[in-house]
Amino acid sequence: MHTNKVEICGVNTSKLPVLTNEQKKELFERMHKGDSSAREEFIKGNLRLVLSVIQRFNNRGEYVDDLFQVGCIGLIKAIDNFDVSHNVKFSTYAVPMIIGEIRRYLRDNNSIRVSRSLRDIAYKALQVKERLTNENSREPTVAEIAKELKIPKEDVVMALDAIQEPISLFEAIYHDGGDAIFVMDQVSDEKCNDENWIEEISLREAMHKLNDREKLILNLRFFEGRTQMEVAEEIGISQAQVSRLEKTALLHIKKHI
Repeated sequence: MHTNKVEICGVNTSKLPVLTNEQKKELFERMHKGDSSAREEFIKGNLRLVLSVIQRFNNRGEYVDDLFQVGCIGLIKAIDNFDVSHNVKFSTYAVPMIIGEIRRYLRDNNSIRVSRSLRDIAYKALQVKERLTNENSREPTVAEIAKELKIPKEDVVMALDAIQEPISLFEAIYHDGGDAIFVMDQVSDEKCNDENWIEEISLREAMHKLNDREKLILNLRFFEGRTQMEVAEEIGISQAQVSRLEKTALLHIKKHI
């Protein structure tokens, strides 16, 4: 996604206005009186807020124009529902609304399709969770949510997992002005750690010190899964000889490692 382009959806982002708190307050007063031009001016004055939010989704492979339009829908919803009497900055209220709108768009247009029934359960579970949190001043357990919905708790877990938004391994989770830390930097791989890598190199070096017959026997036994009898038949020696050569080869490897 090219977020460094100047024009998005026909809007020259380099010339977007920035409203002061006094201007915002004045525009809200005019909007409440039914002034439609004030509403349009307020939207234009907060488009930079949309731009700052869509930067968070620049690794999703989505067209920036699409995300900008969806973000504008979230901005408009925030404007229409904002209550100036709560003494909260508009940006504090609007950013979660814009993010939520973009996440819904990404979820609904995800290549991983989630059935409507599963989504319905998830949304009902989220509503119950919010209500119980407000009532009890703590987050409810899955069992409590399931009890309210009268469904098995396994269904609640499955539904909530299904609507989780996939995260790119290249999404930055921390940035202090230097090199960013990405999700992939926090994911461990027990099969590909330094210790296993060193052991693999040591094993290869030890294998090189074996003679051709010992290499063949170990390859057939441990890489192809043959029995000692099958190895004996293939190379034309007795099973006892195969057993002896195998043990000798393993001792050589252990010594070199």
